[in-house]
Amino acid sequence: MNKVFIIAEAGVNHNGSIDLARKLIDVASEAGADAVKFQTFKAENLVSKNAKKAEYQKQTTDKEESQFDMIKKLELDVQTHKELIAYCKEKKIMFLSTPFDHDSIELLDDLGLDMFKIPSGEITNLPYLRHIGKLNKKVILSTGMTDIGEIEDALDILIEAGTKKENITVLHANTEYPTPMEDVNLRAMVTIGKTFNISFGYSDHTLGIEVDIAAVAMGASCIEKHFTLDKTMQGPDHKASLEPDELKEMVKAIRNIELALGSSVKKPSKSEIPNMQVARKSIVAACTIKKGELLSEDKLAIKRPGNGISPMRWDEIIGAVAQKDYQEDELI
Repeated sequence: MNKVFIIAEAGVNHNGSIDLARKLIDVASEAGADAVKFQTFKAENLVSKNAKKAEYQKQTTDKEESQFDMIKKLELDVQTHKELIAYCKEKKIMFLSTPFDHDSIELLDDLGLDMFKIPSGEITNLPYLRHIGKLNKKVILSTGMTDIGEIEDALDILIEAGTKKENITVLHANTEYPTPMEDVNLRAMVTIGKTFNISFGYSDHTLGIEVDIAAVAMGASCIEKHFTLDKTMQGPDHKASLEPDELKEMVKAIRNIELALGSSVKKPSKSEIPNMQVARKSIVAACTIKKGELLSEDKLAIKRPGNGISPMRWDEIIGAVAQKDYQEDELI
């Protein structure tokens, strides 16, 4: 129940190639992620012909190319979706995809997806939110570029449309690729969880894995992270993605943190119980003591091992009568 849901975000890092997409699924599965996520869209429904690219996209793709032309090359058709879903089942990893328009929502619903990921850019898209909300699926909602009021509005729309609150996980996010550390504001993730009493997590666009690990330590139930086969590949998101070894390292670190977080009950752990006798101390004779003598402070000492009378009973032992002879260092 406390297992963090790790989404390996392939996004559009397949560059429009089903072979690359399969290799990304291989990497996500081998790394131990719970799901691998792609993006479902029709360029005509998503971007107007004269829309400009984001600055980070200009740096990683052809500057002369429009956002529409860039995105058009990255579409996945229906048959490709079916093949990738089948391949994910074979590799025992959940297939996820983010829909960016109404047709894509319908497509993913028809393909039987049980979980829908809403990207940050659609959180102010009321008809879109209502469409997904009516499906009554599990929903993961990214919140990049939002304030707390916009998150509240989006949640209200989803819930009023028919999605159960307990089926929604809200991800704190920042949409700059890569995100500067000073803009992460990870404490806002916890604020989201407390404000709405809702499951929360983190969608990360920083260059490393340390923020993801910190998010898990702070209570994140879901982590989403972009990955690629090679950061130097041509495409908008490769540069700000993890390479296979880094993804594997992130998953391993998160699983270790899950174990380390424990039960919250403070008590000796199973592994350290044997050390109690070694590291703790007992009341011992500081010198030779004869039976019948009073046990005074000058005749007693506190030393290891800890398998005798605890020094916490010091006041109780002082003034007692020795019931036997003791040699120096012998446990009282």
